Amino acid sequence: MDDIVITGYGIKAPGILDKNSFLNVLEKGICTQSILHNDHQSHANIVAGIVEDSFLEINGVNYRRYPRSVRMAVAAALDASDMSKLHDFQPHRIAVIMGTSAGAILEIEQYAKDAFDLKKFPVHGVSLVDTHTLSNAVAEAIGSNGSAFTVTTGCTASLDAILIGKQLLESGTVDACIVGGTEAPLGQWTINGFKKIRSLSTETLIEKAGVPFSTQHSGFVLSEGAGVLVLERRQSANARGQKIYGKVERVISRNEGQKLLTSDISGRHMLDVFQETIGTTKPSYVNSQALGIDINDQIERLILKETFGNDVPITSIKGMIGHTFGAMGAMQIIASLLSMEYGFIPPTIKTTGHGFEDTPIVFETKYQAVESVCITTHGSSGNNACLLLTLT
Repeated sequence: MDDIVITGYGIKAPGILDKNSFLNVLEKGICTQSILHNDHQSHANIVAGIVEDSFLEINGVNYRRYPRSVRMAVAAALDASDMSKLHDFQPHRIAVIMGTSAGAILEIEQYAKDAFDLKKFPVHGVSLVDTHTLSNAVAEAIGSNGSAFTVTTGCTASLDAILIGKQLLESGTVDACIVGGTEAPLGQWTINGFKKIRSLSTETLIEKAGVPFSTQHSGFVLSEGAGVLVLERRQSANARGQKIYGKVERVISRNEGQKLLTSDISGRHMLDVFQETIGTTKPSYVNSQALGIDINDQIERLILKETFGNDVPITSIKGMIGHTFGAMGAMQIIASLLSMEYGFIPPTIKTTGHGFEDTPIVFETKYQAVESVCITTHGSSGNNACLLLTLT
């Protein structure tokens, strides 16, 4: 069976619009978060990851009626398409699989007051609540008319999209896949929802909000953004003379089967997924889901210690850009591709590792050869997903 490789990617994240800006943030350990102001309640201001661009027009095309999450995905997908020379493929042989959790929640909030007034209701209202608008819009933008799927599995959505894309390529159903995730969740429904379950950081000091691997802090930083990758078979990449950035060795995703608002706090489900994904590989490091929620971060510690002890370092990029729900897995992969290409492990910033002293956390940028990375993601919907990324 031919290898499934990555030949292009695009990212739109807080303070990041392209490969070079993301590389700069990762290598220098820069926090790109800022304060999201509540115009009605100043005491409700929160630290968040905000993408400054509106993407209302992309390459001369008007996207004003599209949800913000879709606009960011289209912009990232076009970058990935250009990078991989996706135009080499026949349109019907290109699949689009995009993941999201919050979908068009911003626009739904915006138009909710007009929902019962036909005259005020937007003509594109149906498209706003149809989450599949996401993958359809990406397909139209890149010129694909092959298979298109939208995955809504919470924070594992972009890894799940990659899993589906990998299977389509391995079966020979398609020749290339645009995969990834996007989120624009910075609205009151999402903010209040995660405040209600005490998962969102309420700190107003950026350096104290969303601190990974620390028992002195609590809660994550909510962020927006999109991460998109191009997958294809190694044979086609070599035939086209296309640069290969990494190989998707394995992806595994499973659901815990838990009740609403509950999760497996023992970590055994995630441990099984992690160890099966790793197999016999000892990765250069783990690009962790750790985001500042104690249970999640403790599970990340558990799976690492149970599998490798102190032999494999671990890091989290959440202190830099925050947590982007279903887009985060794709962003962690892009971060890992950059670390493999430029030879460094990005640091976990903001934290001193209090309560995690026995965990081999990377606190400062570590320059070394990076041969493989394991990416971990958890979803509030009960999914656990891991991906093993290797050099070519």
